[in-house]
Order: sequence, then structure tokens, then C-alpha cells
Amino acid sequence: MEEYQSEKKIEIGSESLHYLDTTRKWTMFFAILGFIVIGLMIIGGFAAGALMKSLSGLKDIEGMEGMETAGAAAGVAQVFLIIFMLIFALIYFFPLFFLLKFSTHTSKAVKNLDRNEMEKAFRYMKSYWLYIGVLVIIVLAIYLIIFLIAGSSLAVLSGLKG
Repeated sequence: MEEYQSEKKIEIGSESLHYLDTTRKWTMFFAILGFIVIGLMIIGGFAAGALMKSLSGLKDIEGMEGMETAGAAAGVAQVFLIIFMLIFALIYFFPLFFLLKFSTHTSKAVKNLDRNEMEKAFRYMKSYWLYIGVLVIIVLAIYLIIFLIAGSSLAVLSGLKG
């Protein structure tokens, strides 16, 4: 076992503090913009759901047969759309939260030259990149599965043809 080494230190100069402060401003901007987009996603999901509900009300028009089934399908689609938008808003929330916390702790660290605040800020930045990395891996895995299914479907269809 290696012996415990004393903690190494890095001094941050005024130019590096300026870069951190500039980065903080941009991460704050993107966090706020992202929260606005989340709000619009939720409002849009409910608005689209309400539009589907109003379109499902067309079953009351005389002479339009089969509209009861269309109305029921629109109701199910409305619920799925709202759930879909809420799930995406929840997924999108966490990286924005980490960016916001990075920004606020970096602001305090730069203003007060507080090492503990800077450590908290870097912890949130680590969490941000970890979350994004896992999300990218999940999306790439989903793409791979879709490509495999599409490729096998095309292979089966071309086998039926010839």
C-alpha cells in the first residue's frame, strides 16, 4: 500500500478565476434557458393533449360513423403524449439542475475565494457530465437496437420477396 500523500494544491490565478466566472455566466444562461424550455414542453404537452381531446369531441357530429373509436384512440393518445412530455421534461431537468448548482457555487467561490464552494461547484459539474455521459450511452444503445431491428426486418422482407 502506498502511504497517504499530502494533498497537492493548485493555485488559481486571476485569469483562471475570470475564465471560471465567464463559464459560470454561460452555464447559468443555459440552465435558465433549459428550465424555460422544460416549462414550454410541459405546457405544449398539455396543450396538445387538450387539442386531441377537442378533436375527439367530433364524434358528436351526425353522419360520421366510427368516430367513437377515433375519440377513444385520441383519449389514449392524449394520455401517452402528456406522459411522454413529462418523462422528457424530467430527464432534461437533472442536467439543468446540475448546471444551475455549478453556476451558483462557482459564483460564490469566485466572489469570496472560497475553496469549499469551488469543490461543491466541481462536484455538480462532475454530476452534470456523468449524467450526460450515461444518457448518451443509453441513447446510443437504443439507436443500436433500432438499427438491428430495422436491419433484421429488412432481411426478413427481402427473404420473403425472393
